[in-house]
Amino acid sequence: MKYQDWIQAKSLSIKPSGFTPVDLPSAICSDEFKFQQLIVERACRQGRFCIFADCGMGKGPMLLAWADQVVHHTGGDVLVLAPLAVSQQLQREANKFDIAAHVAQSQSDVEHGINITNYEKLSKFDSSRFVGVVLDESSILKSQTGKYRTEIIELFKETPYKLACSATPSPNDHMELGNHAEFMGVMTREEMLAMFFTHDGGNTSNWRLKGHAVDKFWDWVCEWAIMIRKPSDLGFDDGAFQLPPLKIQQQVIRHTIAPTDGQLFFNAASTLTEQRKIRKASLQERCQLAADLVNDDKTNSQWLVFCDLNDESAGLSRLIDGAIEVKGSDKDSHKESSMIGFQDGDVRVLVSKPSICGFGMNFQGCHNIVFVGLSHSYEAYYQALRRCYRFGQTQPVNAYVVFHEGEGAVIKNIMRKEADTQEMAARMVERMHAKTMALMGATARTETEYKPSRRIKLASWLIESSLEAA
Repeated sequence: MKYQDWIQAKSLSIKPSGFTPVDLPSAICSDEFKFQQLIVERACRQGRFCIFADCGMGKGPMLLAWADQVVHHTGGDVLVLAPLAVSQQLQREANKFDIAAHVAQSQSDVEHGINITNYEKLSKFDSSRFVGVVLDESSILKSQTGKYRTEIIELFKETPYKLACSATPSPNDHMELGNHAEFMGVMTREEMLAMFFTHDGGNTSNWRLKGHAVDKFWDWVCEWAIMIRKPSDLGFDDGAFQLPPLKIQQQVIRHTIAPTDGQLFFNAASTLTEQRKIRKASLQERCQLAADLVNDDKTNSQWLVFCDLNDESAGLSRLIDGAIEVKGSDKDSHKESSMIGFQDGDVRVLVSKPSICGFGMNFQGCHNIVFVGLSHSYEAYYQALRRCYRFGQTQPVNAYVVFHEGEGAVIKNIMRKEADTQEMAARMVERMHAKTMALMGATARTETEYKPSRRIKLASWLIESSLEAA
């Protein structure tokens, strides 16, 4: 073996373990959704794949089409794991695309083909009975110590076909990508860190890409994942995938809390403990301000109201006319019926937390959102906002952020994270673009380096003119 061939054999490459899809749903093969067809075809051929697509890009139809292909190719069953109420939503989408899918509560309820359930019921299923698994809203793998992360990776370690779908993961949270890679079986998180990253100082929780490994890292990610924010990221026309205007309005409550003992003036919170105190002290005023926004709306429009505390949720549901409250302690049947009812327009005002209703659901029928109390989690804020502000929304979206002036640090932190995420996501997509286009067989812009092969002789008058001009 030649030395160059030996070096090439050592290069990092993920071998496809899938198959060639046939007879994909016509809906994703139309000109408007051609990008979805190419993504599904790539996912089928790869066998184990991640789709990181922004909210409203059609992750539901794509994951259903992929699962349907696996069922027909293998003759086995596929398990789709999704957040609560998203299971019902996926079954409704399957019906629209003439794909057979069944919502299952346990292994005894499984039917041949695609079976959809929510993450909370995972323990009731036998993972060895499925040839394929799909994780919808796969950011559930985000936390290294999360409840489901290790369990999911271990249970489906031997599953031949895997698909993970999520909105664009946090660009500066490489651990999330590492957990996805481990779920896919392409590399463990520890191996990824050792190969591409280095400790940032003495804090072992902070890792940064090695300077020489940046391009290789994103090339590696492109082997088993695709990231797309809009069709033009893959060279297609954005067409209907254009978002309407978004108007974020800050509703600030000022000077209603007395200074603490020993202080002449009120000071903004600088610690989490101080922020919690201010949030509790201003709870009634914040809830009342938010309730006035909703109750004063005479257009009978829908409103989605997000909060962070149980007392906020109770106060809002009490003050807002006709509000339906969804709490963590509620029965699954109430949660599902409330979210589906809001989706169908039967519920005018839905009050809940981002952790309950902020992931996976499509609420494009609503264009008014209120946040009454934010945590420092940008992901929770982004996902909650994107329930309404997503592709498919036809109305300008109004988002109101209600907070006491003492909580200003939280708002500034969220806005800073948003700016950083948008910048990093753009750089990530740019880095991945050429590699992704090549792997998918799409057309990418290429530039050929000019290498002159012979000398030319310039006319004497041209040389003299050039010298005079100089």
